[in-house]
Parts: sequence; C-alpha cells; structure tokens
Amino acid sequence: MCGIVAYLGKKKAAPILLEGLKRLEYRGYDSAGIAIQIDDNIEIIKRQGKIHNLAAVVNKKIPPGTVGIGHTRWATHGEPNKKNAHPHTDGQKNIALIHNGIIDNFTSLKKALQTKGHKFRTDTDTEVIAHLIEEMYDGDFEDAFRNALSELRGTYGLAVITKYDPNKIFVARKGSPIVVGIGDGEFFVASDVTPLAPFTQNVFYLDDDEMAVITEDGITTKTIYNEVIEKEVKEIGFEVEAIEKGEFPHYMLKEIFEQPKTIMDGMRGRLISEEGLVKLGGLADMEEDLVNAKKIHFLASGTSWHAALIGEYLIEEFCRIPVEVEYASEFRYRNPIIGKNEIVIALSQSGETADTLAALREGKHKGAPILGIVNTVGSTIPRETQAGVYIHAGPEIGVASTKAFTSQVTALILITLMIARRRDMSVVKGRQMIDEMLKIPQKVKSILDQNDYIKNLAQEFVNERNFLYLGRGVNFPVALEGALKLKEISYIHAEGYPAAEMKHGPIALIDKNMPVVFIALKDTIYDKILSNIEEVKARKGRVICIASEGDTIIQKYADHVVYIPETLNALTPLLSVIPLQLLAYHIAVLRGCDVDQPRNLAKSVTVE
Repeated sequence: MCGIVAYLGKKKAAPILLEGLKRLEYRGYDSAGIAIQIDDNIEIIKRQGKIHNLAAVVNKKIPPGTVGIGHTRWATHGEPNKKNAHPHTDGQKNIALIHNGIIDNFTSLKKALQTKGHKFRTDTDTEVIAHLIEEMYDGDFEDAFRNALSELRGTYGLAVITKYDPNKIFVARKGSPIVVGIGDGEFFVASDVTPLAPFTQNVFYLDDDEMAVITEDGITTKTIYNEVIEKEVKEIGFEVEAIEKGEFPHYMLKEIFEQPKTIMDGMRGRLISEEGLVKLGGLADMEEDLVNAKKIHFLASGTSWHAALIGEYLIEEFCRIPVEVEYASEFRYRNPIIGKNEIVIALSQSGETADTLAALREGKHKGAPILGIVNTVGSTIPRETQAGVYIHAGPEIGVASTKAFTSQVTALILITLMIARRRDMSVVKGRQMIDEMLKIPQKVKSILDQNDYIKNLAQEFVNERNFLYLGRGVNFPVALEGALKLKEISYIHAEGYPAAEMKHGPIALIDKNMPVVFIALKDTIYDKILSNIEEVKARKGRVICIASEGDTIIQKYADHVVYIPETLNALTPLLSVIPLQLLAYHIAVLRGCDVDQPRNLAKSVTVE
C-alpha cells in the first residue's frame, strides 16, 4: 500500500523519483506526486491515476533540483483525486511531506490546529502532520519534526523536505517500512528495496521510533527521542533483473513460471537426503521448542492464511501437534488463549503486513515464542521475531501472490519434516518425503507445459460471473487459494469450499451456469470426490477437474480435465495450485483486466 521514494545527490531528482515510483506500482495506488527542492522553492507536481499521467507532466519540463520526494497513494482518508494526492504541505507551503500509514488521532490534532488558525486543503490525515510540524517550528526544523512525531498516534513512514532547512531529507518510521540506500555521493529512500536495486545494493532499515536526517555530507540516524544510533548497512541481495518482466507480458505469468526454481531455492541446502532430515538454520535455536510444542498458532492473512491451513494439515498429520490457524486481523481482538509451551508463527510474504505484525505483537505480549515465515529479507517481521525461515522466492511484483504461496508451502513442508523426524517419523519415511520433494520442481514444469491448453480452456469461461472451487483434505486450502486468485485478478465472484460441505448450502447455486472446479486426485478420499462431482453433474453444473496423471475414470465425470503428476499426498498442493493460477491468469487477461495491479488491492497491506 502506498509507495515512498526520495533522492538526494548530484543528479536531477525527478527522473530518479519517476523510475522509483514505477517500480512501486505493484503495491497498489490511485494517485502519484513528487516534490522537488529548487533553490529556495519547492515545486510540487501531482496527478490522479497512473504514474504515466504524472510523468507526462514532469517530462515536459524536468525540474532542475537534485533533492526530492515522490509518492504513490492508496486512498484511506479522502477520495482518490489530485487534491488528496501526496506530497502535502503546511499552510505556508514551506514543508512538503509524503506519508505511508494511518494517523489514528488526526481528527483531534486537526481540530486543535484549526483553533490556532490552520486551514486545511485536503481530506487526508497526512496533511495534519505537515501543519503540526509548522506549528512546532521555532527555528530548528529537526526539533520540530521530532516533536511532531511524539504527538502522532498510529503508523507512519515519512519523508519530508523543507525550505526551513534546505538540501536535506528527513525520514521517520513507526509501523510502516522505510529503507535508506547509500550510493556514491548520493542517497535514496524508499518504502521497500525494489526501487533501490537499480541504483545501489547498500541499504539499512529504520526500525520503529527511529528517524534519519540525510544531507549531501552523510546520514545521521537517531531515535525520535534524540538518541544517536548506528545502523547496520546490508546488501539488498538481488539484482535489478529479478524485478524485470523479461520476455513475459506480465509479472504474474513470469512469477508462475519461476516456481520450479523458487521451490527448489526454498529447499536448497536444507535437505539431508541420506538421513531423511531437514536442517533450517533460522530455527536452530528454536528446534527443541518446536519439537516439544503443545500447540502451534499460525497468524496470517490472505494467501498466507491458505498456506498456513496447509501447514495445519501437515503438522497435525505427521507431527501430532495441535495447530490453530488464525486470521491475523482477528487474533488480537478476541483475547486469544496461548498456553505454556505453545508457539506462534507469523506468515507474510512482505514481512510488513500490518494485521500480522499487530497479531504477532499480541502473541509476544502473552509470552509466546514468536517465529516468522517471510520472503522479504530485512523486513519488520523477521526483525521482531525470535527465529524463522526465509522462503527465498525472490521479489514478487504481481499483487496476486503465486510463487510466494508455493514457497511458503515448501517452507511448511520442511518445518513439518524437521519436527516429525525428531518425534516418530522413521528415516525411511523421511527419505521418501525428501526424494519426492526433489522431484517437485520438474513436475511443476510439466504442468507449466500445459499452459496453452489451460489458456484455451479459459476462453470457455471468460464471461462467467461465478465460480465454485472444491477440494478435500490438504487440497481444500488449495481450492480457497484458487478461488482467491480468480476473484483478485478477474473480478469474477468465486468461492472455495470443502467438497463435502457443498451439500450444506452452495449446492443451491448449482445449475448450467455454474462452473465448478474440483481438485480430484487419486488419494484415500477419491471415491468421495467422485460422489461430490456426481451431485454437481446431476444439477447440470459444468465441471473442471484437476486430476492425477493416468486417471481415465475422471473423464467420465468431468467436462474438462487438467492432469498433474502423481506425488505424495502431502506434497500435492505444490502441484494442484499451478493450474488454478494459470486458469485465473488467462481468464483475467481475456477479460482485459490489469493482472499485475488489480483494482483496490495492494501488494503489501501496511494499514489495519
């Protein structure tokens, strides 16, 4: 949600800001703007809609300044229009400010400022911050900035330039990420590392209640309580090519096709085949706690929640440890019970999901050990957890998650095997699991080879208004994920259900206009799935089946079949989800939807 970029150096800032904003488009936004410091003036340009609207204006006459800030806004307070677009200014337009997050007490602050004569031009909470700094300014801008921060309640990632103290960028963070990049005589700021990769590999991350003052001579970092601190500079860890589309028309399709590699990357160096063991360095200090856990609580949202459900099936089956999967957004508001020797594990692709962060902090408050399963190195969740696993999926730009989902499932399989082998899983079973896991990337590739077939299949269903996705056991969460992918990017209403639950309500919807997607693999409940398909066919529903290779019986039941290779039942979600990702993608493209930036959605949801 929202994107921040800033630059201070010797080059013109505007082109760098525009390039950075383009690389943040995947986060979701509805308007964009920049502010450039030119001598004693600040020039602000902002537009509603896509960045190309802003670029068309900026490129007519590129501002000469070498210090600037830029922003993409995802509307929270106030309509998505030019007036409410960032940057925002104070009453005298001496301060320009961009902000990610939500200020909870902006209403009371605004009223207090209005009684002092401040007049507001926008409907946003952000404008209040600029006026608050203006009100507190008394000759020392850094003091005013820091004092204003102490009055804010809520979340913020901030970048500010000002006529009061020119040729500097002031940044701060509380609950919304800020990354500072260090180049050769130039400095960069962003809300994540993606826009920094073309310019520098050297970055540091602000933690909550920290700020930085950036000048041409260097960077000073402090707490908002004015205590000087030292930050550790780290490498980003990926090159710019990783965030380019290459030969693919969309990031989403590129990321779907990267899954043979990303699944293998998630396993690489972690499997000890001959012993049937898994070694996860990030969990080394917590392995005993996991093995002896009385219960595990997963906290997640969206696609990560579906991955966690798969983890629940796996851990309960193979480790015999009770698991509860919680919506992160609900967890802290229901006064959850966390007993002794129970562990909380937070799942988040970005590592910045606000609901998940709030939930893990609640778990921490209740005294539980907190672990993380995260993709983005250096993000907040791994910094606030005691241990964890990076999934190594690489940058995921498409808003609708694909490769991060399969990489999260891979990590959960590894954790399951690690615990199970320490409990009562035999070495023979461990070896069998690892042997099959190592075959998964090639099997995913064989499914991707059916891309053209699935594209043709999508043409039959492009104009549908509803879909039903059904699965059982470990593939029920895959049905949920398939439905989510379709609704996210094609705007077709879709529901995922356990197949046996269909007759307890959704069966009322079945008719000739209702496509039903079954995950119908040759497992211990295959006959039950066939019975569920019969119930749909009896009501003239149109059936698409994801089936096991070599299953000819299924053809008598289904209108369309997509085959996937056989594997161990526990590993099937890594395969069964691939056709569902491709089906959603192709339907969305045929409908003319923006699959990489679906409406109203954001890649990293950093507000509650």
